[in-house]
Amino acid sequence: MFKNLIPKIFYDRLQDGLEFFVDGLGFDILYQDAEMAVIARDGAKAYIVQSPECAANDRPELGIDTDDVDEVFKEMSARSPHLMHPNSSTVSLKPWGAREFAMLDKTTVCVNFRQWPAEG
Repeated sequence: MFKNLIPKIFYDRLQDGLEFFVDGLGFDILYQDAEMAVIARDGAKAYIVQSPECAANDRPELGIDTDDVDEVFKEMSARSPHLMHPNSSTVSLKPWGAREFAMLDKTTVCVNFRQWPAEG
């Protein structure tokens, strides 16, 4: 029954969120007004919301599962090398079994791209 969990990500300025997700990560804008944008790419979707009060208290770390983390890394490292997370700037196997890397924006919103081992 559940189809998707869609987060709200708060920014002091809406433009900061759009720069990271649209310009940096290649999301499309599905809707935008003065204080909110709905963004999507493939099956991932989020609400980018301008709210200085909420942004001051909430800098999220998000995860996006993928079937091909190496291909995503290749695209992201070429597209936005300045957004690679300094502590996770290459694809590596984590102790919990996923291979992942991360992107970090100037407001410290973090997106982890991860690939879990094939179930067999």
